[in-house]
Amino acid sequence: MYDHDQVKMTDMHYGKDRPPAENPLKIEDLTFRDGHQSLFATRGRTEDMIPVAEMMDEVGFWAMEVWGGATFDTMHRFLNEDPWQRIRTLKKYIKKTPFSMLLRGQNLVGYRNYADDVAAVFVERAAANGIDIFRTFDALNDYRNFETVVPVIKSSGKHFQGCICYSITEARLGGNVFNLEYYKKKALELQTMGADSICIKDMASLLAPYDAYRLVKELKKLVSVPIHLHSHFTSGMAPMTLLKAAEAGVDIVDTCMAPYAYRTSHTAIEPLVMTLLGTNRDTGFDIKHLAAIDEILEREILPKYRHLLDDTKVSVIDIGVLLHQTPGGMLSNLVNQLREMDALDKIEQVYAELPRVRKELGQVPLVTPTSQIVGIQAVNNVLFDDESERYKMITSQVKDLCYGLYGKTPVPIYPQLQKKALKDYPRGEVPITCRPAEVLEPELEKARDAVKELTSDIDDVLIYALYPVTGKRFLNWKYGKEKPPEDVKPRTLEDVRAEQELIEKAKAGKLIEKKEKPVPDKGPGLRMFNVFVDGEYFEVGVQEAGGIQQTPYTPDRSTASSSGEKPSVTPSRAVEDAGEKPDGALSPSGDGSAVLAPMPGMVVRYEKQQGERVQQGDTVVILEAMKMENAIKAPVNGTIKSINFRSGDTVSKNDVLCVIG
Repeated sequence: MYDHDQVKMTDMHYGKDRPPAENPLKIEDLTFRDGHQSLFATRGRTEDMIPVAEMMDEVGFWAMEVWGGATFDTMHRFLNEDPWQRIRTLKKYIKKTPFSMLLRGQNLVGYRNYADDVAAVFVERAAANGIDIFRTFDALNDYRNFETVVPVIKSSGKHFQGCICYSITEARLGGNVFNLEYYKKKALELQTMGADSICIKDMASLLAPYDAYRLVKELKKLVSVPIHLHSHFTSGMAPMTLLKAAEAGVDIVDTCMAPYAYRTSHTAIEPLVMTLLGTNRDTGFDIKHLAAIDEILEREILPKYRHLLDDTKVSVIDIGVLLHQTPGGMLSNLVNQLREMDALDKIEQVYAELPRVRKELGQVPLVTPTSQIVGIQAVNNVLFDDESERYKMITSQVKDLCYGLYGKTPVPIYPQLQKKALKDYPRGEVPITCRPAEVLEPELEKARDAVKELTSDIDDVLIYALYPVTGKRFLNWKYGKEKPPEDVKPRTLEDVRAEQELIEKAKAGKLIEKKEKPVPDKGPGLRMFNVFVDGEYFEVGVQEAGGIQQTPYTPDRSTASSSGEKPSVTPSRAVEDAGEKPDGALSPSGDGSAVLAPMPGMVVRYEKQQGERVQQGDTVVILEAMKMENAIKAPVNGTIKSINFRSGDTVSKNDVLCVIG
């Protein structure tokens, strides 16, 4: 029989009316930031957060991460959204739960260290716009890069959460670099700096459950502030890691709503709630309320982003991360970059190169921006190096790292690599040892001046200061100076349904409806051709309409070289056919040497202008690929005859950037 009393008891235990736990585990939700950043390339739009925002506010989260990380970049670059407006909009719907952001120390929300004046004003404006908790990390765990931002966080009356980026050099916690003593030392440094809480940031899913238990136990004995654990799901260990950390007394953990969880994202909150139900770490969350939020996300929101989900893998875990230690989001970017360069077959070589580059660059933890720095350099090494030379194309960021502009690496950078990277480096060939920002000139007033014709709003000025090329383009969109392209407009459910209908038609062979028309008789002018497509052979007959016979064209053999020279082809095709590198290719008009893009990316700036003389080896273009800058050099001596793109333009591999004649 149906037991109504049992139903009531179940309802009571599932709902928020159950007795509170002695030491409830606090939860920070990452759905609105790291969830969609990890799974959907940070493409989540503000309009798709609003439908569940008020319901999320009722859950009882310790905090909700809604900003920072890659959101600032992606919003203005790809979504045509003002990053600052997201905070203000969500505050209208989420009034009880504190807002958290991910702050990359002196990197702020970019990929380099910014000058002190920009850093200070950025934090001040983030606090004024509604950020309550500043989760602050440095990719090298060099806390000198906190010295500018932390006083502003504190003076704004906000919560400073200091992070320790978790990394390993052995299979588990230990070794001579990232061992228990290393993490204890970093925790004490953060507490001394005034951290209100300390976060263990396991961005690559490397923290094993029993290592988490040991680490949390030691830190709880050592420091007096709360310990927070952030562990991605990528390797599959995170749910066990969070559970063992909870047993060890961790105060706060990070999770996502189930539709935004797993794969390279984070543990889902719902199973954790059920696991801890009735224990002394019971979250107190209402599982039915969580299920109602999931229903909306699953049915009304996620269909718009499903096309961005990497469906090339069946498994939701990637055990390979324990070998190459590259965070999942960065890994998917590497795969996409190789695919665009027609070099996806080299992915295993990139995996093998990653740990070598990381070791040679000082065993840096792999987190933004060092994961990008190491990852893109590994790609460059695989694609452009040969038996005679390694590091043939060194990115600007690797040079900056070798100079010390990111801070002190855990172990010294290989001297040979450092020397090569700093050869002719504009700031000097001797690395610095001071706090990186001490050598940076103020940037804020220059940024104000650069956008004064568009705006004087300080938040707009900061968008430009952090991202001069794409930031200026966004401000032109925002103030109606330029029309935003179609690809930055949002997708609707109607768009998704229309695409699904097309896919279903294609599967059913109904995408193209053939119209019946009479077949003409074969005439005497019919000519037969052999056509080869992807290894298949077809015999095709061709004749002019009406069947009129034409005299076949015969090339004038007298123009061909007696040595058997092949007929000429277009320059770009010649490069492709020969499999040559782009340097030194003919220009399309044949009257100069084309400087071709060696990879897809965005033009940052031209170092040489039309009419300028260049020497072979001079840098002519700075090309950004996956946020890292590459110096494209002149293959020959000559004069810049033409420039084919503008700053901010997107280019494909082998596009002609300029012509030297």
